[in-house]
Amino acid sequence: MQPVPSTMTAIGFDAPGGPEVLVPVTAAVPQPGPGQVLVKVAFAGVNRPDVVQRQGFYPPPPGASPIPGLEIAGQVVALGAGVTEVLPGQAVCALVSGGGYAEYCLAEAAHCLPVPGHLSLDQAAALPETLFTVWHNVFERGFAREGETILVHGGTSGIGSMAILLGKAFGLTVIVTCGGAEKCARALEIGAAHAIDYKATDFVEEVARLTGGRGVELVLDMVAGHYVARNLKCLADDGRHVTIAVQGGVKAELNMAEVMRRRLTLTGSTLRPRSNAFKALLAQEILAHAWPLVEEGELRPVMDRTFPLAEAAAAHARMEAGDHVGKIVLDAAAGA
Repeated sequence: MQPVPSTMTAIGFDAPGGPEVLVPVTAAVPQPGPGQVLVKVAFAGVNRPDVVQRQGFYPPPPGASPIPGLEIAGQVVALGAGVTEVLPGQAVCALVSGGGYAEYCLAEAAHCLPVPGHLSLDQAAALPETLFTVWHNVFERGFAREGETILVHGGTSGIGSMAILLGKAFGLTVIVTCGGAEKCARALEIGAAHAIDYKATDFVEEVARLTGGRGVELVLDMVAGHYVARNLKCLADDGRHVTIAVQGGVKAELNMAEVMRRRLTLTGSTLRPRSNAFKALLAQEILAHAWPLVEEGELRPVMDRTFPLAEAAAAHARMEAGDHVGKIVLDAAAGA
């Protein structure tokens, strides 16, 4: 392997703001501590939490890199003390707590997943954040079971497209909402059973129609705010509502008598602040139950566009414009 340099190109920002605050900077290459590996980043995924961090509303947890980026793929170039799970030179993708928008990034060895030879590194980089998030919230917190129906908002987003793919793979009927007929068509191509254009149709009425008035067993909610009360109307009795983002606002007004009468469950989570031990257990679950689909070629992320690392601002602008379908990634090799 080539020697590791002392400095690298990374993406930083001096103060919160619009996409234009993201600029290439020179930073020290981090050194792996116990249980960590240093990865030479090939590609880094771009996710909504990165945007929220740049806006100043989602600071990194204590000890995490201030550099944005929550998922990477590349080659392991150095090991910290006690690491036996991965080897130098191995291709991995990893969920990280920050630091992904750089040429080198630290990852917990227990949060790395092996990249099969037939999986491209740009696709590998597009998997961890959405796969960890959907697996935990749909199957662990949401208790989704084969034969159930789930409503997913933002069906063509990175999370939404992964929810379609993973849900379909595990026997769920996936109904999604999208903004516009074109995105609805793309969601159906990805594998959604039904796609509702929320700009043209009341999704509550449409879910009732599609389910014969029964409702869905599970809602994966990224909007929150005023959507929550409408989501509850979409749920069948004993249904589960899982919130993973609050793009529509942090407050919701609910009829708690309805929650009691219909035995509804409301939960939610954020992944980034969870402990390393929790994420390691989640990685093991994914490796055992979902990663075989990746290894067999059955599960591949929906890819939107790739930008050079130095053009992270343009990548964020595309995400905020809402025109993307699937995952946006940064090419770290193109940003040097």
